Amino acid sequence: MTKAELVSAIADKAGLNKAQAKEALDAFIASVSTSLKAGDEVRLVGFGSFVPVKRAAGTARNPRTGEKVRTAATRTCRFKVGESLKSTLNA
Repeated sequence: MTKAELVSAIADKAGLNKAQAKEALDAFIASVSTSLKAGDEVRLVGFGSFVPVKRAAGTARNPRTGEKVRTAATRTCRFKVGESLKSTLNA
């Protein structure tokens, strides 16, 4: 599902027009991004949790040349699936 398809689905299910649905989705994405950047977990009960994680610096290997390359430490996000969503997917 693309962002445009998600906006259409939100508009249909919530009774909004597409502009309002896009604005709501953009606000959701911005709020989650801001919270994760601040280091806070975003928990949606029944759906899942977005958890910020730190990856340590390390070494990787270029598969073409075999040369070892140093990688920088980064921050990323993991998604933990909630029980309700898990049971819906496995039903």
